[in-house]
Amino acid sequence: MNTMAARVSHAHSCHIEILTPKQDSADLDGDLARFADKYRQVVDGGHVACITDSPMGILSFQGTEVIPELGLEVKSGQFVLHLNTFHTREAMDGILGAAADTGIETILVISGDGSERTPRLAPESIGMKCNAVTSVELLRFIEREHPGRFELGVAFNPYEPGEHELAKMRRKADAGAKFIITQPIIGRNDRLDALEEFGLPVIMDAWMSRKLHLLSECVGHEISEDAPYDPIENLRELKKNYPGHGLYLTMLGFKTQLPLLPSVLGNHG
Repeated sequence: MNTMAARVSHAHSCHIEILTPKQDSADLDGDLARFADKYRQVVDGGHVACITDSPMGILSFQGTEVIPELGLEVKSGQFVLHLNTFHTREAMDGILGAAADTGIETILVISGDGSERTPRLAPESIGMKCNAVTSVELLRFIEREHPGRFELGVAFNPYEPGEHELAKMRRKADAGAKFIITQPIIGRNDRLDALEEFGLPVIMDAWMSRKLHLLSECVGHEISEDAPYDPIENLRELKKNYPGHGLYLTMLGFKTQLPLLPSVLGNHG
């Protein structure tokens, strides 16, 4: 197994989110080809490919299914798999086993979004007594079943009540979290300062779409669309305000924005 030093250098990497094809895709072959093209652009550009797990509750293929199917290489330090709690125990074991077999080293553990078509991981199925499995229980389960195999990260939402979200983060850190990815940050957010107590790498989500109503849906809180929003300028602002943090790009425009990253990010790219 690779050492921790060979895993993702979170504070000095540009993480780029890539959505896998939807399970009800009308053009699966085309969607797979587009996924492969985006993946190669991200990895060949020296960035970290972050593969989602049915975002917003929309059933999508797993990264552990798509990557082998397309014959794509998982490069050490350039891959983060998202994993949420909306899976059966059997499916969870399959995903984690496939991740290990594929050479995936880093997983972002999130509670996630479900739908009427997605089962939620039952506490009793993983030998835990609680009302529901959150990212905390999932962290503990993965570390118990695959001790030391994966570097596990967690999410932080600065739009939730401060002390409540920090209390959750303390539980996540106690459960073994090794890095933090925030919800989208615009300009400056004083809540980030509170994360210093954990001593963990922080990666800030930079929202790369001009559609702020989609951002509101993503974070679960209303964000005003009155002011004009320039994603590239926000990216520059985040890099300037938080030079020690990593950057995570959601909804990146691969044709229009990806070519601009080297000049915008400098040594982040």
